Amino acid sequence: MDSASDRYARQVQYAPIGAEGQAKIGNATVAVLGCGALGTVAAELLARAGVGHLRVIDRDVVEWSNLQRQSLFGEQDASAGRSKADAACQQLTAINSGIELTPIVTDVNSGNMESILNGCDLIIDAADNFLIRFLLNDWSLRSQTPWVHGGCIGATGQVRLFDGEGSPCFRCLVPEPPPAAAVDTCDTAGVVGAATHLIASLQAIEAIKWLSGNRSAVDRNLKSVDLWNNRIRSLTLAPGISQTCPACKEKRFDFLEGDRAVHSESAAALCGRDAVQISRPHEHNVDLAFYVQRWNTVGRVQSTPFFVRLFPDAEHSVTLFRDGRVVITGTSEITEARTLCDRFVGG
Repeated sequence: MDSASDRYARQVQYAPIGAEGQAKIGNATVAVLGCGALGTVAAELLARAGVGHLRVIDRDVVEWSNLQRQSLFGEQDASAGRSKADAACQQLTAINSGIELTPIVTDVNSGNMESILNGCDLIIDAADNFLIRFLLNDWSLRSQTPWVHGGCIGATGQVRLFDGEGSPCFRCLVPEPPPAAAVDTCDTAGVVGAATHLIASLQAIEAIKWLSGNRSAVDRNLKSVDLWNNRIRSLTLAPGISQTCPACKEKRFDFLEGDRAVHSESAAALCGRDAVQISRPHEHNVDLAFYVQRWNTVGRVQSTPFFVRLFPDAEHSVTLFRDGRVVITGTSEITEARTLCDRFVGG
């Protein structure tokens, strides 16, 4: 047996996959949208499983706080502030040199999603951002491309594959993006590495079922996990859940091509200042007192009737206004500002 066939021998021995399923996996193209806690684990599992082409998409750089759970990165990556997508693909190449790897360093939006994801057989949702999920759901339905949703915070998470056909789609479960204040982030609530690894593993197995041709084995329920309180639940979705869905029932792709398209969140460097302003039209009348409470465990907080300001470190500040605008100081780079906004305000 040569090294190439030996690599996947144990997977081929598993009867539901077999040689035919392995060949399908090897011919597949998968995009991993986000290369953090979920994305690094899912990408590694799919690379080891022999997915023929992986596109790894992320706009951020490796930071020291990532190392607790983001399995493809090491201390040298954090010290150098390397691009996550590039660092991940370099490590994945060392794991499996027989597959094609494409790092994509960009801020995903409605204008570039088609070019980034075109030709993919399946998408792994590791973006940790609700607006991106609604955008991905729209694109999935329009292109009829499956994606595997995953989310994790603290020690809890959920997973489900959406097949791109609807009935249900993600928007059937979550009709509207929740207000940012209603959704914790890893930076405000923390996260346990063992939980993210489990959620990403569940995403990977659903992907492998689909790609290998075992679509009847795909879990049609929503898997919900609470590792801290020792609960794993499989939630059955009601048959009529899609009847009022604007996306899969009415074929309205509001976040991809409508007036709620993700690109409507504009950002611009402020002239003469080391700062970026991010306009967030989907947020208004923000509860500033809520953010005072949330941020008190993160860093120093300044509060006025008009805005609340967080100093998460010695270099940056995050100022949130009641109308939803956010000003990030300490950087003139829009990508870095968006990252800080997502981390501390939410999205």
